[in-house]
Amino acid sequence: MIEVRNIIKSFDGFRALDGLSMSVPGGSIYGLVGPNGAGKSTLIRNLTGIYRPDSGEIRFDGKPVFENLAVKSRIASIPDELYFFLQASVLDMMRFYRGIYPAFDPQRYRALKEVFGIRETQSIRRLSRGMQKQVAFWLALCCRPDYLILDEPVDGLDPVMRRQVWSLILSDAADRGMTVLVSSHNLRELEDVCDHVGILNHGKLLLERSLADLQGNVVKMQVVFQGDAPEFPPDLEILHQSRTGRIYTLIIRDTPAGATNRLAVYAPILMDAVPLTLEEIFIYELGGADYAVKDILL
Repeated sequence: MIEVRNIIKSFDGFRALDGLSMSVPGGSIYGLVGPNGAGKSTLIRNLTGIYRPDSGEIRFDGKPVFENLAVKSRIASIPDELYFFLQASVLDMMRFYRGIYPAFDPQRYRALKEVFGIRETQSIRRLSRGMQKQVAFWLALCCRPDYLILDEPVDGLDPVMRRQVWSLILSDAADRGMTVLVSSHNLRELEDVCDHVGILNHGKLLLERSLADLQGNVVKMQVVFQGDAPEFPPDLEILHQSRTGRIYTLIIRDTPAGATNRLAVYAPILMDAVPLTLEEIFIYELGGADYAVKDILL
């Protein structure tokens, strides 16, 4: 389990992380989402021990991560901006990883060589960005980490390789109980692989739930009334309301059954509950129309 308690991290007076707390269950795949500048990359650098928080604490299975080699040897990380030694080949980097990760698995290295099909003696810097990302996964997964921390992990990979990489990650999570924390703007992809989600904004965690609970507590209702929509009571928490013709679309913070029962008292002609995607939940949790695409008049 990863536990983050009241983390504050400032740069030149700006609080990138502002009293953030979160909890990542062991063996889960946790999706961290938020707008640009929310603090996701700063949080990841604190989680991996690159930054030291100004205050608060980060613990992996109850142990601090900063300057703790025993904990760091159980963590593999793939940042958004990859780094490899100048002129290093895959073979050179494998030897480096093998020297610092006690659980590094040479047998798996050889097996994944066939999966990725990259010549191990070639200079990594001469590879395309997508192939460099493949090398990063190749090496990280051979470390047999207990924790895998990813920042925009599959950007630059083609669709087939994206599926291959996620298959390897999900297999490790299922077979070894590896805990995965992944930050990404590709919410559709996270929806397919994550079981827990945290939404970050302005350095704070807005909410943190299992994906099933999150999708079960916000619902899109499409309703047709006899006339105009009635005036709804304040305790019916409507996050967003729009109208197309006679169809009203209401985003309501409630279960599908609860929202259906609340709206049934208005005797609608038609009513349908539609599950929200993670992308829609993200938009409406962050402020509804304020985060929608705006028309620009020139």
